[in-house]
Amino acid sequence: MMSHANRPTAIEVSGLTKIFGRLRAVDGLDLAVQPGQVHGFLGPNGAGKSTTIRVLLGMYRRDAGTVRVLGMDPRRDAAAITRTTAYVPGDVALWPGLTGAQTLDALAGLRGARDRRREEALAEAFSLDPSKPVRSYSKGNRQKVMLVAALSAPCELLILDEPTSGLDPLQSEVFMEAVRRAADEGRTVLMSSHIMAEVDRLCDAVTIIKDGRTVESGPMAELRHLRASRITCTLPPGTDLSLRSPGLLRRLHGRIGSRSGVTGAGAAAHSLEALPQPDEQGRLSASIPAAQVSMTLRILVDAGARELICSPVSLDEVFLEHYEAAAR
Repeated sequence: MMSHANRPTAIEVSGLTKIFGRLRAVDGLDLAVQPGQVHGFLGPNGAGKSTTIRVLLGMYRRDAGTVRVLGMDPRRDAAAITRTTAYVPGDVALWPGLTGAQTLDALAGLRGARDRRREEALAEAFSLDPSKPVRSYSKGNRQKVMLVAALSAPCELLILDEPTSGLDPLQSEVFMEAVRRAADEGRTVLMSSHIMAEVDRLCDAVTIIKDGRTVESGPMAELRHLRASRITCTLPPGTDLSLRSPGLLRRLHGRIGSRSGVTGAGAAAHSLEALPQPDEQGRLSASIPAAQVSMTLRILVDAGARELICSPVSLDEVFLEHYEAAAR
């Protein structure tokens, strides 16, 4: 396992700008990926993810900002970055005249190092037949060739752009196990993806971008903590959770201490405003701001809630918050 001590920030980007004609594909983007981290890089098509990745690898020259990959500048050190980084592009194009095995040979030659035993194990796990010509491969099998090459490579950094595109659910599980193993070995992974469940399960941290700019970045646990929680429960039929229910507020008054400078019934009233009414069967589901979760749970318990569940928001909710706000 690689030690993280004395290792530079794996990827450090500040104020990155990339312009194509009149299009600012990346507009002042910031990104920091720590050594040994699996970092999710999220945004819809056109947000600037692939352009940013190509700048990291020296494929595009930046127009402004600073970029360091494993302490190196892609403008000067693209060849060295290529030798120490395994890359899976979102649009896989392979040599049609080669077999899968010959393609793996060629990709290993670009880095100057390989782990044949791991290559063979991953090819078997992905149900890939390397003896077949690339021209006969489906999109999923072409993707598998790149994943086998990248995940078996003895390198420090993996950059994966939509890596499970074309994979079925079983092969996606194989991919996730391989990424977890890479992380356990101390390798760093930057993963661009549209699949929230995949990022939720794999990533230690996430950066969300919109229109070429970073709009959210941080550890997964911290992002969820700062957002709402989803509360579901079943209440007695006919329960009134509105401010028109003085009996509920009277029961709460004096039992709920001061919170954030708002006391007793005032705090309860503030939390009640965030709650919808339960349906005819008494079922309730609501997204509650983090600061009001504790108070809301007390209100619901006092109102006779059963089957009460409070869970962190999903990554989907964190992600969609920015895009729904932009659409309004």
